[in-house]
Amino acid sequence: MKLLLDSTRCQGYGLCQELAPELIDLDEWGYAQVRVAEVSAEGEEIAAAAVAACPNSALRLVK
Repeated sequence: MKLLLDSTRCQGYGLCQELAPELIDLDEWGYAQVRVAEVSAEGEEIAAAAVAACPNSALRLVK
């Protein structure tokens, strides 16, 4: 699975990074940056939680 970010939708809430700090960093202004795009099978549940928590639907998981 791949974790993708639409940076134009990110509003810098940081909820995704709180749930998946091993996959997502925040830049100096608090906006999300995907640290690990290729999500392992073990990390899919964490990535899915981060995707679900984003209030602006800036993240998504694709196969």
